[in-house]
Amino acid sequence: MPTYNEANNIADLLYKILSLYPQLHILIIDDNSQDGTREIVKNIAQKYPNLHILERSGKMGLGSAYISGFLWGIEKGFLYFIQMDADFSHNPSYLKQTLCNLSCFDVVINSRNIIGGGVLGWGIFRRFLSSFGSLYARLWLGARIMDFTGGFNAYSKDILLALGLESITSNGYCFQIEMKYKALLAGAKIIELPIIFEDRVNGTSKMNKSIILEALYRVPLLRLRQR
Repeated sequence: MPTYNEANNIADLLYKILSLYPQLHILIIDDNSQDGTREIVKNIAQKYPNLHILERSGKMGLGSAYISGFLWGIEKGFLYFIQMDADFSHNPSYLKQTLCNLSCFDVVINSRNIIGGGVLGWGIFRRFLSSFGSLYARLWLGARIMDFTGGFNAYSKDILLALGLESITSNGYCFQIEMKYKALLAGAKIIELPIIFEDRVNGTSKMNKSIILEALYRVPLLRLRQR
């Protein structure tokens, strides 16, 4: 889980996950939060040896945070990786369906855009932006993944090695799209499972115009580079 100023959420989220699945290892990749997030994580980690923190010197972007986390986990010998937000928008209760499918699929997408999935707490613009982002990616990339932009996903170590983490260059909104598209090109066996995404209650969204613009121009490039 990448974090940047999530002090209002991180403790409750970690305790919730650890109460449900005490055997899971959790890695927090913190981009130098100024609100005490990393200090909270360090305090909890004193009681839970399976809670880890990777401290970065500044706000370096979502994509690079996940890549750093994947590389850390591969080096440690982990076989499966789940990525999720640290603001409770990804409900820990959905970890059960994710874990149940990890041994059968290379990529598990917890999807807002299939039957049974949805979003709570977003206005019309955010709903349109999310739906348009996935539709835009599907049309350009010719791939039938319904939730290209969602961030609650799981990957096997084998598929991460196959798609080549060093080749992932997107760092914002487009990161999730590039990961899924390249996994598909690498022959990944993919499943989408429905979730209800709930907008954060505490803290502020990290979404901004530059992240959206990156996706608009980078998605066509992903397809063109495969020709």
